Amino acid sequence: MAADPRRAKPDATTPRTTRQKVMHEIISWVWLLLALLFVESAMAQSRLIPSGSMERTIRIGDHMVVSPFGYSLCVPYTELHLPLWRNPKRQQIIILVSPVNGREDLIKRVIGIPGDHIRIADGIVYVNGKRLHEPYVLRDPADMASSLENFPSKDDGVYNGLTPQWAAALPEYVHDGALVVPANDYFVMGDNRGDSYDSRYWGFVPRSDIIATPLFIFMSIRAPESVWQPGHMGQRLETYLSVFVHPSEVRWNRIFRTF
Repeated sequence: MAADPRRAKPDATTPRTTRQKVMHEIISWVWLLLALLFVESAMAQSRLIPSGSMERTIRIGDHMVVSPFGYSLCVPYTELHLPLWRNPKRQQIIILVSPVNGREDLIKRVIGIPGDHIRIADGIVYVNGKRLHEPYVLRDPADMASSLENFPSKDDGVYNGLTPQWAAALPEYVHDGALVVPANDYFVMGDNRGDSYDSRYWGFVPRSDIIATPLFIFMSIRAPESVWQPGHMGQRLETYLSVFVHPSEVRWNRIFRTF
């Protein structure tokens, strides 16, 4: 018996209507946008270094790819970060939200993890009674007698430059001459100890404020520190353009350096 032509399936080669083409294009672009947002929020982002707090490890003008994978889910183009399952290890370099203003991203090195007992004597860091091996540190011998290179203080507890909140809270975390890191918090410092505004000044970093870890340097340019500060886009653009004329200003030996 011949098939009923009224029940025949539509030919797969039937041209799509204009509406179908438009919907297909919209869906394709939505998926692409979602994929890009996922990569930006969970896989890789870029950061540039505007200050010298991590010298010599990280230089002013270094441009890095950082990964929030496992540490936080960042909502692109906002300041929202959702903490995930990974926790940083001692001496790992991390990206964190500034506990001081809640907006600026900082790059520091983890010195103490939850439960650690931290003591600094003449610039030497001791963790749980053992000296921490720190070949990366840049120290100024003139600072070795300062209260922040002898931390916590054994004397009258007077420090220079601490935030009022940290100065008031600090004594409750000091036991037997060492600073005890509480649960879910981290103690961080910059490698350039004399030029780093860090946990010594403003206290612990909550785990929820740790958002990423650096992967590698993709560009490094010699330029004044002011060029990389917020609000200097004109100077920054001039600097980027100038490397085409003066390629020696690029630190070629730092490109693709990993962490």
